[in-house]
Amino acid sequence: MTDGTTTAGRLANGTTTAGRLAGRIALITGASRGIGAAVARRFAAEGAHLVLTARTSGALEELDDDIQALGGQATLVPLDLTQFDAIDQMGAALYERFGRLDILVGNAGLLRPLSPMHHVQPKDWQATLDLNLTANYRLIRAMDPLLRQSDAGRAIFVSSTVTQGVWPFWGAYAVSKAGLEAMVRTYAAEVEKTSLRVNLLNPGPTYTRLRTVAYPGENPDDLKKPDDVAGLFVDLAEPACTRNGDLITAPRHP
Repeated sequence: MTDGTTTAGRLANGTTTAGRLAGRIALITGASRGIGAAVARRFAAEGAHLVLTARTSGALEELDDDIQALGGQATLVPLDLTQFDAIDQMGAALYERFGRLDILVGNAGLLRPLSPMHHVQPKDWQATLDLNLTANYRLIRAMDPLLRQSDAGRAIFVSSTVTQGVWPFWGAYAVSKAGLEAMVRTYAAEVEKTSLRVNLLNPGPTYTRLRTVAYPGENPDDLKKPDDVAGLFVDLAEPACTRNGDLITAPRHP
């Protein structure tokens, strides 16, 4: 883990910046670009201390520059979430350093080439399920004790429109997101009587790299930008949020 150098939002000396997430510790997966990066910047502006994961450090370091410019602070964790034991190690490190986790955003996702079910390659099926579903299970398993140490733990997982209706050729991705929704709703029901709140957020059609893989000819001007949905994550992450077990779908246009 590596840290930015700004003091705003720093927890070690008890000082925080003002904002709806002031002093909250937030872990965001898939933070290096797209929705994850937009949420990180918005959380930083709201006073959270960020723990950011992505596969490579370069993009995280660029994002850290943005966060420092906002007066925020981030702990950078280059991590392949499909190396599942590394998630447990991260949880132990966060507990040792902070003793709690206030916000978990399970955003990292993978879309392999669209294909009829009978043509899906086993390696593509496995990779999709590993990141979109199993990694989030391992995050729940590793981070639940830390979230319960928070006075208002919040967990938000990113779903997709493909769980609504039938989407030919999206088989592996749709299955992974449907499984995610079932898992997260189960978890939400299990923590109902605690201070932890767990929800799903479907950003809808948004201009991201994953979207361009599926729709390479789409006009970006017809889509929301990641910044347009970041505020919804703040709504679900703040201590005042009372929703639990819900699926929130972002408006199609900002």
